Amino acid sequence: MGELVDEELVRRVQGGEKKAFDLLVLKYQNRIIQLINRYIRDPHEAQDIAQETFIKAYRALPSFRGDSAFYTWIYRIAINTAKNYLAARSRRPSDDEIELEVAEQFEGESGLKDHETPEGVLMSEELAYVIQLALDELPAELRTAITLREMDGLSYDEIAEVMECPVGTVRSRIFRAREAIDKKIRSLTLG
Repeated sequence: MGELVDEELVRRVQGGEKKAFDLLVLKYQNRIIQLINRYIRDPHEAQDIAQETFIKAYRALPSFRGDSAFYTWIYRIAINTAKNYLAARSRRPSDDEIELEVAEQFEGESGLKDHETPEGVLMSEELAYVIQLALDELPAELRTAITLREMDGLSYDEIAEVMECPVGTVRSRIFRAREAIDKKIRSLTLG
């Protein structure tokens, strides 16, 4: 149903109704900012890149044919805009910034759920650090695939559209990313 609403809004924007685009921005701005935050850790820069994403999307909307869902299309624009920003600045996210949210995504496999004790808290912070380190060390295409799957909840088909590659490639990238992260976690829990 959401896709049908998006299609109608896109048609209205393409017909010259600018307010329809405002509705698309309102609907997706938080998800786009969260996505960009995975690449750019400065919230102000992330906001700027989100704004740039929507400007690019607005300019490109007349040529949007609806081959993919609108949100898949705009996710692709957001990722490319963030990557271009990082390339222009020759920056990578810093390794020492811990995202506990990342740890929560992978906790089910680690068995480290005891947050009540100081040791449990320390362990979960250490786990978050190790996971973030593992993510930062992954090649960009693996990091993007696992992030879209685990943090944004996209299906394999949606990730294939966003990353413009076959579903089999997405499965392989996610498998390899999980393998690398699991290896890091095992070195923490066994080490």
